[in-house]
Amino acid sequence: MKIAVAGTRGFPGIQGGVETHCRELYTRIAARGVDVTVMCRRPYMSPDAGTAYRGVRLDTLYSPRRQSTETIIHTFLAVVKARMAGADIIHLHAGGPALMAPIARLLGMKVVTTLHGHDYNRAKWGRIARLALRLGERAAMLTSNAVISISGPITESLTSRYGSHRRLLTIPNGVNPPDAGASDPQWISSLGLKPRRYVVAVGRLVPEKGLHTLIETAPALREAGLRIVVAGGADHPTAYSAALTRLAAESGVVMTGAVDRSHINALLADAALFVMPSLHEGLPIALLEAMSHSLDVAVSDIESCRLPQLAPADFFPPGDAAALTALILDKTARHARRTYNLADYDWDRIAAAVLDLYHSL
Repeated sequence: MKIAVAGTRGFPGIQGGVETHCRELYTRIAARGVDVTVMCRRPYMSPDAGTAYRGVRLDTLYSPRRQSTETIIHTFLAVVKARMAGADIIHLHAGGPALMAPIARLLGMKVVTTLHGHDYNRAKWGRIARLALRLGERAAMLTSNAVISISGPITESLTSRYGSHRRLLTIPNGVNPPDAGASDPQWISSLGLKPRRYVVAVGRLVPEKGLHTLIETAPALREAGLRIVVAGGADHPTAYSAALTRLAAESGVVMTGAVDRSHINALLADAALFVMPSLHEGLPIALLEAMSHSLDVAVSDIESCRLPQLAPADFFPPGDAAALTALILDKTARHARRTYNLADYDWDRIAAAVLDLYHSL
């Protein structure tokens, strides 16, 4: 069986939930003896990335580094390349790449599409892009051999919009147990941070991550002896990312830029609290990773973040900086460490479920 994958920028070392999802999923599927090729976008791949990663072939294709066109152009090239390589199945990730699902079917491949959320609700997209993303979601539901949703709420929404789909499955994102010795006191100190005296957020510098709301809490947190650190960068520099960076500098917020997984784990290992102020998510891997470190969390009260492992006291109204400030101060005063049952988010079980789906097509 030959599987081609499109819709991710690539891996390793590239930030993003879809990128993490694909790295964890396909390395496990490849380890089970399946021929997997991930179609990567050239502008994001390191020159020394090579042509394989932990058993997964990496095929780096042309892509313009332009937010409005890179996905559709790269996915079209990926579909053509997958057909030429004799792929049995092409697995598309997200609504934009799903616009190519009908073409992949016409070329004789079976198509699996994973929908990671309703991307047209993201604030960064304009009217034309939102329309294209809605059409991509529709194409996925009408032409894919199977559709995977990463959460129950997404599955319910898709069913209400398009009716029952004979092959619509809910298979969530996963999380790995934290590495032993994840703490890195020297690196944490180099950022001007002290263990357990900072709160951390992880995400790209885009409006839907709501990081501006967290940065608004900085003056009150500073009075309590707390710092804020944001781990993440901007794939495409925008007016928003520039304004956010300026606001962070004025507020004394530590911005690490895009960092690798070892540094993310080091930040989580020594944080007082994890904060997710998002306005839109699918099933956030960053939140699962924080929970795997037994961190207490303060989370925006949006449907996709209401995991069954969390309590009502973990949430604040989206965009409400005053409520977030009060929640952070309350939680950090308690110094709580927590244990969560994350058995449903085991990557090995997730990979087995996806592989079973492939074999059933």
